[in-house]
Amino acid sequence: MQSQRPYTLVARFYDELHGDAQRMNRFARNKVLGKILPSVHSVCDLGCGTGTTALELAHRGLKMYAVDLSPTMCRLARQKARRAGLPVRVICSDMRAFRLPEPVDLVICEFNPLNHLPRRADLIRVARSVWRALQPGGYFYFDLNTRRSLQELYPSTHWFEKRSFCMVLHGGYDRRRRKGWLNLEWFLPTGRVWRRHHEHMEDVWWTDQEIRRTLRRAGFSHLRAWDGAKVRPPSPHSHPGYDTYYLAQKF
Repeated sequence: MQSQRPYTLVARFYDELHGDAQRMNRFARNKVLGKILPSVHSVCDLGCGTGTTALELAHRGLKMYAVDLSPTMCRLARQKARRAGLPVRVICSDMRAFRLPEPVDLVICEFNPLNHLPRRADLIRVARSVWRALQPGGYFYFDLNTRRSLQELYPSTHWFEKRSFCMVLHGGYDRRRRKGWLNLEWFLPTGRVWRRHHEHMEDVWWTDQEIRRTLRRAGFSHLRAWDGAKVRPPSPHSHPGYDTYYLAQKF
């Protein structure tokens, strides 16, 4: 069995695993940013993954930067941008220290990348990096998984079977460390043999108080928050308390 860095194999099969996420992200984005987007000209997609959101916004005529720590995610995002003929600049960088060539009107961070940060010090570093990347009056839009999500959804086991891979996902929640963890056991065909690979990921529960205090320290104001169930698409599986969407402004 081979152990992989987090988001090595997930990146490779990300769009297959999270095909429904873009509809959810788009719905929530339009709900929260609907009145803001018409005045936005430049955007940074922080934790961009394979670049689906960045391409969608670039298609609307917005100047796009896309930032991700995973080299595989960045490579796939560049490939998708080239195929679509869209001018998205992809930057492989840590969100705690990323820099853009110019300030932008909006930084978005969708599908809970901030939960991946292991320490409070990392949270303030990201907030300050985002503040630096924004124009005066610019907005920071992001979402986070809550404690309820980590406690109730992570301790489970799921089986995924596709033509190109099989994967067992199982996880748990550590109350003392406030961390949810996921183990991904991959089985990939190599010729006539299926080889096993392992990835491990951890997500941290950040309290609403910690988020608000961090954003204020970084220089943000006018913070608003929404329960995910109020901004995501209506669904029988959409329950309140699993995630929170935030919008803060730089002044």
